[in-house]
Amino acid sequence: MDQHAATRAGEPDAACIDETVSVLAAEDGQAGREGGSPHLTLNGFTGPLETLLTLARAQRINLAAISLTALLDQLTAALQQAPKRIPLGQQGDWVVMAAWLVQLRTRLLLPADAPAQQDAVVEADAFRTRLVALEDMQALAGWLERRPQRGHDVFGRGQPEFFGNAVAAGQAIDVVEFLWASLALFDDATTVDTTEVYRARPFELYAIAEARARILRLLAETSEGAPLERFLPDPAGDPASEKLGKLRRRSGWASTFMAGLELAKQGDVVLGQGGDFEPIHVARASAGAPA
Repeated sequence: MDQHAATRAGEPDAACIDETVSVLAAEDGQAGREGGSPHLTLNGFTGPLETLLTLARAQRINLAAISLTALLDQLTAALQQAPKRIPLGQQGDWVVMAAWLVQLRTRLLLPADAPAQQDAVVEADAFRTRLVALEDMQALAGWLERRPQRGHDVFGRGQPEFFGNAVAAGQAIDVVEFLWASLALFDDATTVDTTEVYRARPFELYAIAEARARILRLLAETSEGAPLERFLPDPAGDPASEKLGKLRRRSGWASTFMAGLELAKQGDVVLGQGGDFEPIHVARASAGAPA
């Protein structure tokens, strides 16, 4: 592929590129020596990896002249020889930046007017946006890490950090008085505690098992079935209160309906309903029920 064909329109000449590379390399040289990013020596570029990615993002370097083999070999050597003080996350950033460069470099092998080349331009813009977001997140993480940490640099209510052994004050116990108090408890062991314990009165509600037996018993007496309300339990005597009576009626409806669903699931009965808001009809499975 022609080198000039791979160069984007409006790219500065070689002298301008060399001057830009020299300036950025001088600015990032100290950071690269301290573990900022690996230092690369490629055809047409010499400097840190992040500087190469910055030039590629600004479209100020010809990626077609970059050798992928040399780039990957030097990155692998840098990862193998990285000092232990460089975090693993920072080494992962190196791999991500190199992957983006390889992706952009391989896209240049396609014709300029090919659909894949146009997709590469769109993808490169997306990568550029993600890189800016990554740099912002890294800057924010560094800012948070440099802030004073509670319990380490600053302390609640201005209390300094305690060093040495702390002695916790406790309540002094007289062993003799404690033993006499224990013996006094045994002397009063014959006293019966007559304090009345409050127990809530349980509600007399209907059980599902009783509703099942009631449905099967009433179905044995009728061959065509009946509405669900015919299988409700007989109302008890006058309840002690109106609220309790409503609760018992709701319990009867709920237990009967749940028992009908269980019997229908087991295949013993068939439930049917003529339409919305119509009564539910219960019949034996052998007799059938209206649709």
